[in-house]
Amino acid sequence: MVKIYIGSDHGGFALKERLKVALKNDVYDVTDMGPAAPVPEDDYPDIAAAVARKVAENPLEARGILICRSGFGVDIVANKFDGIRSALAASPDHAYQGRHDDDVNVLSLAGDFTDDATAIKIMKTFLTTPFAREERYARRIGKIAEIEKTN
Repeated sequence: MVKIYIGSDHGGFALKERLKVALKNDVYDVTDMGPAAPVPEDDYPDIAAAVARKVAENPLEARGILICRSGFGVDIVANKFDGIRSALAASPDHAYQGRHDDDVNVLSLAGDFTDDATAIKIMKTFLTTPFAREERYARRIGKIAEIEKTN
C-alpha cells in the first residue's frame, strides 16, 4: 500500500482536512504532517519540507499531497528535494499527465482556486494513475536526476 503524507499551511488547512476524509474512506495509509489546526503565523516552507523529506525517503512507495493558497509555494519547496517531482495540478487531466508521463510523487494544490469536488478528483487521479514507464519518459526522469546531482 502506498503511504500518503499530507500537509498544508493555514490557507490550505480546510481543504487538507476534507481530503483526509476522502483518503481514509478509500483506506489509504495517511500521515498528516501538519498543522493540527489553522495557525495564521505558520509558514508553508516548513510543512512542504516535512512532506517532501518523508516522500524522498521512499519515493517509489510514498506520495505527498501539499496545499497552500496558490499551490505555488509548496510546489517550489517540494521540488528542492532530490528525488521529488512535485506538480501543481489544476484538473484531473493535469494530475493524470503528471503521473503518467513524469512519475510525479508529490501533488500540490491551490486551496484558493480548487473546489472540494475537483480537488478530490485530482487527488484520486494522482493516486491511481501509474507511471507509464515508456523509454522516453524514463530517459527524461533520468536527465532530471542528473541535473539534481550536478546543481
